[in-house]
Amino acid sequence: MTISQLPLLFFIGLSLTTLFALISGCEKSVSMEDRPVAIAEELSQPRETPVAQEDGGLEVVTLGSGCFWCTEAVFRELKGVKSAVSGYSGGKVDNPTYKAVCSGTTGHAEVIQVTFDPQQIAFTDILKAFWETHDPTTLNRQGADVGTQYRSAIFYHNEKQKEEAASYKKQLDASGQFKSPIVTEITEFEKFYPAENYHQDYFRLNPENQYCQYVIRPKLEKFRSKFADKLKKAEPEKE
Repeated sequence: MTISQLPLLFFIGLSLTTLFALISGCEKSVSMEDRPVAIAEELSQPRETPVAQEDGGLEVVTLGSGCFWCTEAVFRELKGVKSAVSGYSGGKVDNPTYKAVCSGTTGHAEVIQVTFDPQQIAFTDILKAFWETHDPTTLNRQGADVGTQYRSAIFYHNEKQKEEAASYKKQLDASGQFKSPIVTEITEFEKFYPAENYHQDYFRLNPENQYCQYVIRPKLEKFRSKFADKLKKAEPEKE
């Protein structure tokens, strides 16, 4: 090795480090400079996003499949979905902050609460989109994101959702679609806490963010291709 080769090796090493960071998940991949609001300021941030309500024939289900930025971006595009709100569910601490949930000590999962019109989209299609847009076979893990806050979970809001989710899960396991058994938790819904405002609709509002460009966008494009007949009319992304 010559001295002239050192800068090249340094550049390669730096590039690999950056690439690993991008694919390692929301919380690990994005520096504080990429966040619109510092985690340290979370306690003072209001949470204005309303919790989904079942009215006018609409239904609600709460889903956890890793980073809620990714999940929210996917479900917002499904025809019949009226809202997808990022938040926290399944824990034992009231009003948890993002920082607390990231510590893995509150018992919460990062989730989205989906309000949908069952006349426009069947619950089985919600389940199909859920199970086919993350890895439901890795316990408490999505990619390099590790912890109970990243667990695969369905928090059902009624017995019909419970039965359909359990039946669909059984069918998927029997089909061999996944090489390993599905470990998705199917649990009765108790409480949902909307995440801080800066997490909501994150992909659309922050398209320049590196995680959005290199992780969410490719995942979304794959989803759009596979679920083309189930999508709303495309809306232009923020420039």
